[in-house]
Amino acid sequence: MPRLGLYLHIPFCKSKCLYCDFCSFPRPKPQTVRDYVDALLADLEARSRDCADYRVDTVYFGGGTPTVLPVEALEALMEKIMSRYSLAADAEITAECNPGGTSAELFRRMRRSGFNRLSLGVQSAHAEELRALGRIHTFADVIRTVEQARAAGFSNLSMDVMFGIPEQTPESYLATLEQVVELSPEHLSAYSLIVEEGTPFHRKRERLNLPEEDVVAQMYTDGIFYLRHSGYPQYEISNFAKPGYESRHNLKYWNCDPYLGFGPAAHSDFGGERFGNSRDLIAYIEGKEIIEEREVPTLRQRKAEYVMLRMRLCQGITAAEYEARFGGSFIEEVALPFSRYAAEGFVLGSGDRVAFTPRGFAVSNAILSEVLDFAP
Repeated sequence: MPRLGLYLHIPFCKSKCLYCDFCSFPRPKPQTVRDYVDALLADLEARSRDCADYRVDTVYFGGGTPTVLPVEALEALMEKIMSRYSLAADAEITAECNPGGTSAELFRRMRRSGFNRLSLGVQSAHAEELRALGRIHTFADVIRTVEQARAAGFSNLSMDVMFGIPEQTPESYLATLEQVVELSPEHLSAYSLIVEEGTPFHRKRERLNLPEEDVVAQMYTDGIFYLRHSGYPQYEISNFAKPGYESRHNLKYWNCDPYLGFGPAAHSDFGGERFGNSRDLIAYIEGKEIIEEREVPTLRQRKAEYVMLRMRLCQGITAAEYEARFGGSFIEEVALPFSRYAAEGFVLGSGDRVAFTPRGFAVSNAILSEVLDFAP
């Protein structure tokens, strides 16, 4: 059976971070949460008929903060998935959560209902950097949350950290990484802060004391070196893992494998189509059609998308995989367009594989914009 990933968007959180442009709503009313869970359950039921021929091997609860839902709601959603979808015995089932506001009992019940991976939004180990981001937890909360998760039986933890934070230095970023590594998560994601339009950070961007671009670049390369020597080799532009603990769900996106999204702002690549939902929470709760983007990509578009996403991975693109999926010539369509960047140290290229170097990752968007053509 073909494999499928499910993404469930939980658009609620305790507070909205200053940099966040995700579809999330802070401090929702209890009735809104109940209505939203009912809508998700109905959506899962309705779409299950289209997935009868698929084996679901990853499920990802993202947000927002999924653990702001009552644990009974998380259990009901998992029960629906297990009863209506063909769930692989070894499926990776992840929930994002924020440190603080959790409990050992919450994690025990989640673990019993089928969750086996947690992704914690740590961001920084320093109180002043957390305050600058608008985060409401402390690093003590992180330690306590990890202890609760381990006690409940979670053996696969991921942690998100950020660099490029206002007032942050390369030294303080490495100190964050050191304290996170001491907690021995299985997986780490390290993201550069991006000031997105429509966020409080964007409105006051002229007053933010952000690190200079060259300093942010140093943080990125220093982080790669430190994590590699701490047992977390890089496998994607922003992701690091102990061997065998790479995010199987996120690899679906980078490998252009099928996935189906539920909830406002969720996107899907399923049945040969790409489609995305609007951010309209009320319309979703009321059961209205909220798909606002839908297309059937051409072969040319699929090739460009594959190259763009696979080049995020350290392994890059191999001739065997590319030609097995698309036919055509790997040399002419992939290797030659990237070859002009090899002499400058941005790309590793050969007759059967192309990949970015760490230096190339830092300018990958510029290179990809030169190489790729998404025209129909």
